[in-house]
Amino acid sequence: MWISLCMPLLVGTILALTAPGAGRRLPPRTAAWMLASAAVIAAGAWVTVLAMTGFTLIGQIPEVAEEGRWSPQVLAAHTPVDWPVAAACAVAALICAIALVVASWRRIRVLVDAWRECRDLSAAGDLAVLDDPVPAAFALPGIPGRVVVSSGMLQALTADERRALLAHERAHLARRHHLFLVVLQLAAAINPLLRPLTQAGAFALERWADEEAAVAVADRRLVARAVARAALATKRTPQPDMAATGGPVPQRVKALLAPPTPLRRSLVMAFATLMVICCASLALAAHDIERLFEAAMPSHTTALTH
Repeated sequence: MWISLCMPLLVGTILALTAPGAGRRLPPRTAAWMLASAAVIAAGAWVTVLAMTGFTLIGQIPEVAEEGRWSPQVLAAHTPVDWPVAAACAVAALICAIALVVASWRRIRVLVDAWRECRDLSAAGDLAVLDDPVPAAFALPGIPGRVVVSSGMLQALTADERRALLAHERAHLARRHHLFLVVLQLAAAINPLLRPLTQAGAFALERWADEEAAVAVADRRLVARAVARAALATKRTPQPDMAATGGPVPQRVKALLAPPTPLRRSLVMAFATLMVICCASLALAAHDIERLFEAAMPSHTTALTH
């Protein structure tokens, strides 16, 4: 049974380690979806296996066993791991749950604050201009969302570059990139090993917005120039999520100056297969744990002795 418990962790770890590199070889929209899906599946497999393993020890507590109507002695005799391992898994699962709640609360507060800011901003359509000499431009999700740009940023760019910059930020809003970021950040909160995958996902979102902007203005070089000049203007100014200067700007500019990344269907299929294997192995592990507790029930043990 321990093999079935280890399999989801192994496949999830493979996903976490290989997905960032694979994402760089795919079109950014495809990469963003693949990385977010891989993050959810890997994080889910991680915390579910920890919880199931930890519950093999919790189930041996007499009060819990009485409620579940199984024998703690039989469960202890057939548990797939020693109690120190099960205890460590239970503690780790609890830590993951706490981290998820804390990260969720923080993200909810950010989104609520964004909604309040959007509500109070005076805007022309979806554009709000701040009278601030400090260069800044970012997408502010809300109901409705806003593209926020400072007067300092408008002065730093030409008219065409402003158009490209605004197209980039509008792409963030139109494609709901803030929801992708929430998913990626929550996955990393559950499993810190997913932080490189989360960073790769955030970069893919910036590249996705770059490509959308390139289509909107019909000029990839113009978007590359706008991104580079905006980054130079905000070089010493911290930027929020979904800012046009987010991610490694030189890599974004290099990608915009090159032809669009082709879709590698074989790579997508390979990762889809890995995700299916991870989900299937997790279902198998859950089935084995269920059989373990069923075998510890008095009716089942009595039938076996006869």
